Amino acid sequence: MTKIFALKGKIQNYAWGGNEYIPNLLGISKEDKKYAEYWMGAHVNAPSVIQSAEGDVNLDAFLNHHLEESLGVKVKSTFGKLPFLFKVLDVNDMLSIQVHPTKIEAEKGFKHENELGIPLSAPHRNYKDDNHKPEIMVALSEFWLLHGFLSEEKITKVLSTVPEFSELLHVFNEKGYYGLYKTVMEQSQEETNHVLKPLAERILPLYKRGELSKFDPGFWAAKAIENETGTSIDKGIYSIYFFNIVRVESGDAVFQDAGIPHAYLEGQNMELMANSDNVLRGGLTPKHIDVQELLKHVAFKETIPNIIKGDNQSDGLERIYKSPAPDFELSQIKLNGQKPYVGNSKSAQILIVIDGRVNLSDESGATLQLNNGESAFIMAKCEYSISSNSSAVIYKATTPCN
Repeated sequence: MTKIFALKGKIQNYAWGGNEYIPNLLGISKEDKKYAEYWMGAHVNAPSVIQSAEGDVNLDAFLNHHLEESLGVKVKSTFGKLPFLFKVLDVNDMLSIQVHPTKIEAEKGFKHENELGIPLSAPHRNYKDDNHKPEIMVALSEFWLLHGFLSEEKITKVLSTVPEFSELLHVFNEKGYYGLYKTVMEQSQEETNHVLKPLAERILPLYKRGELSKFDPGFWAAKAIENETGTSIDKGIYSIYFFNIVRVESGDAVFQDAGIPHAYLEGQNMELMANSDNVLRGGLTPKHIDVQELLKHVAFKETIPNIIKGDNQSDGLERIYKSPAPDFELSQIKLNGQKPYVGNSKSAQILIVIDGRVNLSDESGATLQLNNGESAFIMAKCEYSISSNSSAVIYKATTPCN
């Protein structure tokens, strides 16, 4: 039995996506809509399809019949029994500010909302499952994001130099990160508008004249405000000033653990996450925001952004981006047209070719040709090789087996 299968993911057309990157990557005709994410995995909301001996089959259904052969072990996982979800993202407009719960808190929150009888599809539901949602991203272009709180020194400077925030300085001095964030998030919309409308009037002209650097929070605040409809200003604008603005170069990674507030701002990336849909939002979104629940989970401390360069492997072809998450492991494979990459899957793997054309073959003699944007699913305990006649870049998702 072959252990390698062609895999086709699902496109998600969210409003913040771009128009070009994902259609060009996949080689499909563009329509008049946004292409935000390309999902590869067994999530019940958008399972990938694999080409099997039984014909085209949703990956979650395939795993139901071939669980142990696919994963190598019997596992408990929230969606489709695959511990991770693999994505390509094209971020044109910034995503919502969000925080993810720990595994323990997710289990408690999910159980509590079930006991309250809140439907899983309810817009005010906080916990869609009982899993945590750590994430790692590798930039495919220059990529910008918000990631955790600034240091005390930097927040003090922001509150001292941004005139609209001057009255918040004593709040931070007296009550720290928690008190500052709680104060702005619990403001009435009238109070928020009172503070942020003068800020908007000051920074929008600078933004439109191209006078703000992307390292300046005013750039992203103005971009968000310019895209707003109506007269109310989103409280998430505060977070743009309170969080680290991080630029990630292509090929570098950032890990988002539970409790770290974050938001993607601009660029393309590969994203690998635990299979969960638990998101507590903190602004820059019309979706439900539960401030009291949010405050329970935010890490109210300085975050020093850690740019992960990855660990080069002895074959000279693979770079593994290590993280503390037990659910997944992400790596980059670069071929130069000479030496093939040799793999031995301990658990299920998903590959996607980001650039180039490759041949994938397994020990049974089965072969797949994967072109730019095409993907494959590899079952556990499979020896395989990937070769190319020219240069190629592949990203691989799997579950670490220590």
